[in-house]
Amino acid sequence: MIRKPDQYNSLNNLIGWITLVLSASVYLLTVEPTVSFWDCGEFILSAWKLQVGHPPGAPFFLILGRIFSLFSLGDQSKAAMMINILSALASAFTIMFLFWTITHITRRIITRGEQIQKKQIVPVLFAGLIGALGYAFSDTFWFSAVEGEVYATSSLFTAVVFWAILKWEEEKPKFSGRWIILIAYLMGLSIGVHLLNLLVIPAIVLVFYFKNYRVTAAGVAKTLLFSAGILGVLVFILLPYIVKIAGWFEIIFVNGVGLPYNSGLYIYLLLLIGGLVWGIKYSITKKRKILNYSLTILTVIMLGYSSYAMIMIRAQARPPMNQNDPSDLFSLIYYINREQYGSTPLFTGAYYSAPVKSVKEKVAGYIKEDGKYKKYQRNNYVFDERFTTGFPRMYSTDRNHIREYEYWGDIKGEKISINTSQGPQDFVCPTFTENLRFFFKYQVGYMYWRYFLWNFVGRQNDIQGNGNVLNGNWISGINALDSNRLGDQETLPDDLRKNPARNTYFFLPLLFGLLGIGWQYLKDKNSLIVIAILFIMTGLAIVVYLNQYPLQPRERDYAYSGSFYAFSIWIGMGFFFIYESLLRLMNHKISVTLAMLVSLLAVPVLLVMQNWDDHDRSGRYTARDIGANYLNSCAENAILFTYGDNDSFPVWYAQDVEGIRTDIRVANLSYLSAGWYIDMMRQKAYESEPLPFSLPSEKYRPGEREQLPVYEQVNRPYNIQEIVDFVGLDDKRAKIDFTGRGDFFNYVPAARFIIPVDSSQVLANGTVKDYQTDRLLENVIWTYKGSELYKNDLAILDMIATNNWERPIYYATTVPPSNYRGLEEYFQMEGLAYRIVPLDTTGTISGDAGYIDTKEMYENVMNRFKWGNANDPHVYLDENNRRMFNNFRRMFGILALRLVEEGDTLKAKEVIDRGLEIIPREKIEYDYYAINLVEAYLQLGDAESAVGIMNSIIERSKQYLDYIIRLNRPERYGLDLETALSWQSVITLLNISSNYGLDSIFKELEPELNMYYNELYYRPG
Repeated sequence: MIRKPDQYNSLNNLIGWITLVLSASVYLLTVEPTVSFWDCGEFILSAWKLQVGHPPGAPFFLILGRIFSLFSLGDQSKAAMMINILSALASAFTIMFLFWTITHITRRIITRGEQIQKKQIVPVLFAGLIGALGYAFSDTFWFSAVEGEVYATSSLFTAVVFWAILKWEEEKPKFSGRWIILIAYLMGLSIGVHLLNLLVIPAIVLVFYFKNYRVTAAGVAKTLLFSAGILGVLVFILLPYIVKIAGWFEIIFVNGVGLPYNSGLYIYLLLLIGGLVWGIKYSITKKRKILNYSLTILTVIMLGYSSYAMIMIRAQARPPMNQNDPSDLFSLIYYINREQYGSTPLFTGAYYSAPVKSVKEKVAGYIKEDGKYKKYQRNNYVFDERFTTGFPRMYSTDRNHIREYEYWGDIKGEKISINTSQGPQDFVCPTFTENLRFFFKYQVGYMYWRYFLWNFVGRQNDIQGNGNVLNGNWISGINALDSNRLGDQETLPDDLRKNPARNTYFFLPLLFGLLGIGWQYLKDKNSLIVIAILFIMTGLAIVVYLNQYPLQPRERDYAYSGSFYAFSIWIGMGFFFIYESLLRLMNHKISVTLAMLVSLLAVPVLLVMQNWDDHDRSGRYTARDIGANYLNSCAENAILFTYGDNDSFPVWYAQDVEGIRTDIRVANLSYLSAGWYIDMMRQKAYESEPLPFSLPSEKYRPGEREQLPVYEQVNRPYNIQEIVDFVGLDDKRAKIDFTGRGDFFNYVPAARFIIPVDSSQVLANGTVKDYQTDRLLENVIWTYKGSELYKNDLAILDMIATNNWERPIYYATTVPPSNYRGLEEYFQMEGLAYRIVPLDTTGTISGDAGYIDTKEMYENVMNRFKWGNANDPHVYLDENNRRMFNNFRRMFGILALRLVEEGDTLKAKEVIDRGLEIIPREKIEYDYYAINLVEAYLQLGDAESAVGIMNSIIERSKQYLDYIIRLNRPERYGLDLETALSWQSVITLLNISSNYGLDSIFKELEPELNMYYNELYYRPG
């Protein structure tokens, strides 16, 4: 009996929508109710007010985010949730289209293009269900589905585009062209979200080839080369040169003819649009079908790409967030091409050890000046050609990266002697074999296959992995196999064994995918090639293109979600392998029922059970509250310096979206090295007045004062304003030729700066409190640490000099100490920020730097700060949260110690109790960062509570040390931090037990300390 196709289609459509509802329900139950860490804060605030985020921007995503944010109905605190829901719904729609993709492919395979039979319907639909839900509840995809980032929306574009080419495949030729036009338009739109969608092109071209041509091996190879050419033309020629050609017109008509700014752009747009309209009309009149398709495809791609006009329009409005200020054509080109991040070599380049042969200047861009566009230059380093290679993988000159290159590539290299200004020197040049070893072991093995196995075999924990056996690896749940790779899993430290992200799938999703590959190979090799190309292009091809350096700041699995999408199609087909194998042994009903039960339990049910606890972000408000806590650490009208993503984006979100402490100006030190950012700081933002600078904007332009040598001409301190004025001079007498090539640079003539202090002013405005006057200084003498002063350092000097103690200036506690530049001598801790104060801090208890104002800090941590439900047993704290709250636990201990020293034991006890309430042991085990609490308890005379925490720290430290010493020494690579913290914990607690007469603990620890030292550090001979 033949089932009518419309009946199958009805069921297929219905179950597709059911998968959407089911996956959407899970995502909405587990979505984060507010901002998340990393880029989410910046994307949300940019969408909320259509501001300009970091390059290359995501204008179409921001437009969608803005629309969704309107459903908050004016409640600013709900805006983030609405944009997170955009990701949740986009992800759910992705799952629906994946379901329809799997059912389409499997139906065509088993029916060979004929009508589907009744008994085939349930297996086809269930194959789609298993594959789609398997992907829905996989680690990487679920993570992106519950936060306001671009990757969920990007995945939806990938899913729809691939589904659309399958719809084209079965469409009548008369109407099939509309699907190609739709695909082109969607790809144009997707560029305004993320470029990942373009990687579907080779798979699309293959589908076109298999339908229209006789299949041969040579034909497949030519098709793949042709598709690679299309992709290359689109990525490297069409998209960049659409804007670059506009730049040529702008130069001609502004610099050449003398017309106003943007004249060339408007003329170019008129010619471009007019040319496309005329060309399409001509192709219709002359019945040139291929020309018509080509021009229409080009037009709709550009129509989608035109979302980038929003970036330029909004930049001209100068919103508070206006990264790179792409308000003119050339800054937009710079923005789209991500030039602020530098270039990564792809086809050819120099190894990390390459000596510089010469330095040449090249045109880096154009800036507006006096009605024209003026070129600015940047240094272009020319390296010794003997260190240049094709397919360069090891190029970063960062010392930490070099160490990783040497480890992963097992670098022996070859010595090359070169004559330098210091005489002949030997340089080690890696071999091409070592270059490939790093590529396969690190970039492919660690930065791709590890993520792949996370999703389909199991994940060790949620801790950032940098190559060691304890953190961030894949695991299977099969102890013998895992222990062989990662050390004895039975002796893992408790907090690693109990980590919510320790998810074990026992190879089952992977096995289903491999069975699906085998099934498709036997049934239809052509469709296997299509899925395989999709899998490779969205996985390994990205590995090659990104060319990542080691020690990435965060895990990058999200970049490869398209590859995991493709593998999930095979998981669905794995159901058919199980079903057809059972069909040889029993009848259809029993076979399909048994295959359904086995598949459900082995893939989607298993993934949900394992992944729910570490993907459930409901009830977690930590990122928002921590961002607000940074702001609430500061006095009114303050300037707050931050550094990284997680101490900047949540802070910006708190201000821009929820309106928290908009009187404070947040300045990211990483961005202060850019002239556009300094200009952004010169404008008023909300209630915050412009930042004070004395040097005009042109002194900070690109290519100006990027790097200033500190060249001490006199051994005495100089007034800081005089130093700033001197560095700002363009007179050749204020410059020095350090290279000997006649290139004169500005420099800093002294390493000590006098910051004058008006005592009446700093007392009047609260910089110095009444109870601090005994330590007030007449002048602050800032001894600059470093032999060079960079543009961001110059901006800080300028700001401090011009500010003259009028506005409070703070550094976030998360700013790396290397960025203090010697100012830490005048830091005062008031919460999550250090305030620069003109006080003598000699002899005061400190945290990482500076002295503690206990009155301000007590008020902040006890009454002003919020903690985002961190102590709720149902709220999941991932590694980012645990790391931050560990530092907060230490902060509570530091404050308690200072209060005890001041004699305020009552408040000290309150602080300790509050710290333990906010960060209980059940959420984060006591470790090195809790030692201050131990000492505070002992100084309060509460030995029982102190010993309880000490025993917990000792137990945890010993578990880590015992685990590490069981490893062979080569297996301990990358465990330096875990070893050092555990070792230091034992040493510190041994000293504390000795100082406070805790003899039983001292007698227990002393022999164990010797044993650990011998195992970890002692080297005979």
